[in-house]
Amino acid sequence: MKRRFSDEQIIRMIKEYEAGVKAQELCRKYGISDATFYKYKAKFGGMNVSDAKKLRALEDENNRLKRILADAMLDNAALKDLAIKNY
Repeated sequence: MKRRFSDEQIIRMIKEYEAGVKAQELCRKYGISDATFYKYKAKFGGMNVSDAKKLRALEDENNRLKRILADAMLDNAALKDLAIKNY
């Protein structure tokens, strides 16, 4: 999935908000909805750029591991079906 803003840009938005810029002004400036801004704030609030990069790396690794698990479960189910048919 292609993202419109990088983690650094999102953190910059949140820092502007914390500096006193209103959320509506930021939403207009960056062309996002209030809901999107508050979703970003909930996810990235209180982080710095290095924390966000670590989070991104962990999310990528988690997605990779989920795919591996799903493939293993499919293989397991296929082997069980094959064993039942041969028995």
